[in-house]
Amino acid sequence: MKILYAAQLSPNDSAQYRAWALERLGHTVAPLDSRQYQPRAELLRKLMHRAQMGPWVMRLNRDLLAQAEKERPDIFWADKLLGLWPKTLDRLRAMGIQTVGYMIDNAFGPRRDPGWRLYKRCIPHFDLHVVQRDSNLADYRRQGARDVLKIQTAYEPTIHFPVDGHKSVVWSDADRNRGVSFIGTAYDDRSEFLARLWRERGFPVVISGDGMWRERLDKEAAERLYTGSELYGREYREAIWRSKINLSFLTHSNQDEFAHKSFEIAACGGFLLAERSEGHRARFVEDEEAVFFSGFEECAEKIRRYLPDQKARERIARAGRERAVRSGYSNDAQVEKILARLEVLRSTAGA
Repeated sequence: MKILYAAQLSPNDSAQYRAWALERLGHTVAPLDSRQYQPRAELLRKLMHRAQMGPWVMRLNRDLLAQAEKERPDIFWADKLLGLWPKTLDRLRAMGIQTVGYMIDNAFGPRRDPGWRLYKRCIPHFDLHVVQRDSNLADYRRQGARDVLKIQTAYEPTIHFPVDGHKSVVWSDADRNRGVSFIGTAYDDRSEFLARLWRERGFPVVISGDGMWRERLDKEAAERLYTGSELYGREYREAIWRSKINLSFLTHSNQDEFAHKSFEIAACGGFLLAERSEGHRARFVEDEEAVFFSGFEECAEKIRRYLPDQKARERIARAGRERAVRSGYSNDAQVEKILARLEVLRSTAGA
């Protein structure tokens, strides 16, 4: 099929990974990079994100319809796109194009992020919505969604793979210079949690992520723990390889049931120490394919148990990698589920 794919497209965006998966599955992707529909000035960009109006939004909708007329795709895929108009989606559907909205963020969550004004108005105008939490199934149906599918976030097989798939060398703790590692954003209480692991328990904590960490950590912790950079692609994968313990937190303010990072860590063959949840426990066997914790004390206990035990960490990491592959935690497998649902909807509509 031909798929008109509108998203923020860069080598560091998960939307790009899903586009690659569509191509690997044999489909033709006609891309529309939403980054070109944002003002350059930071203040204007923030205002536009909140209001979702102005010349950038107008141009996005105009160009999208023009590309649809030119490409005549079978499917329009909007991946985390906030600036659509309902009438644009209606026009696409009138052209016989199936429409799918993929959204891993939570438009209805307690964090009350800005920017959802147009998106919520568009919910009844898509053929299918793809979400990643049970609560959103009801949220979208109340908002008038035609159909909603829950899937999970996934790893990208061209980026997230174990060291033995990259180098024919023996890998050990001698190569791991990150003790207790977290790579990600300073949401919720993560800054206090990680600073306590270092300050109160003396663990060798290393943090990589955006500049929010300098605002959230106290000065001493920021200087000692924070590497000062976001990590993507090869650097992200190698940081997982070089970590003895890879921490993965739920984003509670987003009502997440599992962490995207957990599948990436497992796919990279990293030792995963993740916050316990039903979503994580359904996807990994506890203490065999991943290790879980609930709260600070249990996390510290698990770190104390596994940090010196290279053999146990490597055994669990191998099993976690095997589970991620076997159970289809890759982009390819998850994207296939979405296309299968669209095929069912297409067949039902034609019946």
